[in-house]
Amino acid sequence: MAQYSEQLSGIFQALADPTRRAVLGRLGKGPASISDLAKPFDMTLPSFMKHIHCLEDSGLIQTRKEGRVRTCTIEKQRLAVAEEWLSAQRALWEGRTDRLEQFVTTARNKENSK
Repeated sequence: MAQYSEQLSGIFQALADPTRRAVLGRLGKGPASISDLAKPFDMTLPSFMKHIHCLEDSGLIQTRKEGRVRTCTIEKQRLAVAEEWLSAQRALWEGRTDRLEQFVTTARNKENSK
């Protein structure tokens, strides 16, 4: 996973903002235009575009222009990079807590048998 370190930093930085997470949540339902994505947010379009650029730079979304409309789509493969890292971390910590539980149980059994 070390080779993904820079990618992960960009992904988690993008996911750190609630506006960007809401945009990704909406795009999970399917492609949408930037104007449609911006409607629920109380901010200017240039401010909203900063969020779009951050998501695009992190690789979490892709935009394409058709005429005067720019449409965004989610990049599921990029989310898979974060999911893979999180799964590895979960497995690591579950293994550690399992070993800790086993150690405590063994120590308790030794103490009780005295």
